Amino acid sequence: MFQIYCPYCEELREEEEFHPKGQAHIARPADPEACSDEEWGDYLFFRDNPRGVHHELWVHAVGCRKFFNVTRHTVSYEILETYRMGEQPTVTAESVSRAAETGHDAARAAGAETTRQEGVRA
Repeated sequence: MFQIYCPYCEELREEEEFHPKGQAHIARPADPEACSDEEWGDYLFFRDNPRGVHHELWVHAVGCRKFFNVTRHTVSYEILETYRMGEQPTVTAESVSRAAETGHDAARAAGAETTRQEGVRA
């Protein structure tokens, strides 16, 4: 069991209060009627599944019931940051690989210290 920081409640809560809802930052086609069947199918069904840093949509189902984004490392399950809807992540795959090359902590290098999930692993 681990805890997740809710950026709306501004506190760490037990993981049972949250539910993952898939990949974050997916743009809906501007004109769905003009999409081909292949483009619409890609939008509906295909998601990234990287090994490493991934941005996900979560909901605080038992708490404030608000959706927020999580930057999580899919190998270690470590949550690198949480941030509100409409905000952009400060930790990205590029910042992590750049920090690894220089020997720095990517979340700290990106300025995400306030929402970093220290020691959070499944």
